[in-house]
Amino acid sequence: MLLTDLLTPDRVVVPLAARDKAGAIRELAERLAERAGGSAAEIVEAVQEREAMLSTGIGHGIAIPHGRSPAVKDLGVVAGVSAEPIPYDALDGEPVRLFFLLVGPETAAGQHVKVLARIARLLRRDELREALLAARTPEEFHAALADADVR
Repeated sequence: MLLTDLLTPDRVVVPLAARDKAGAIRELAERLAERAGGSAAEIVEAVQEREAMLSTGIGHGIAIPHGRSPAVKDLGVVAGVSAEPIPYDALDGEPVRLFFLLVGPETAAGQHVKVLARIARLLRRDELREALLAARTPEEFHAALADADVR
């Protein structure tokens, strides 16, 4: 499965309006609820519950907030780019500009783990991170991701 099968341009927010961690999670949860259904508040709650265990800021300016919730029927992914770095309590202590939010029901646990791993693997590439950060539109973001996703 390709990440871009789940993450279409209408699920990308460029730029994020949020200026803090909670706001970024809320903005992305609202986009996911708009596109996939479910309650944005329940999505935020699931992500914050996971975030309380350990920050999902994985380093290199990337965060992958995620959680499991019956608020959604299927695994959903949204992404966003912040114009300014957002303090996030990331594992490397650096702020975050690139966000991928992932929420699914308990029944999608296996797919959830596979998609998390796919995102992390793709974003190890410096050139992809740079292209995603430079994207001015959701379509540019998606095109850069699609180019890397097939390799």
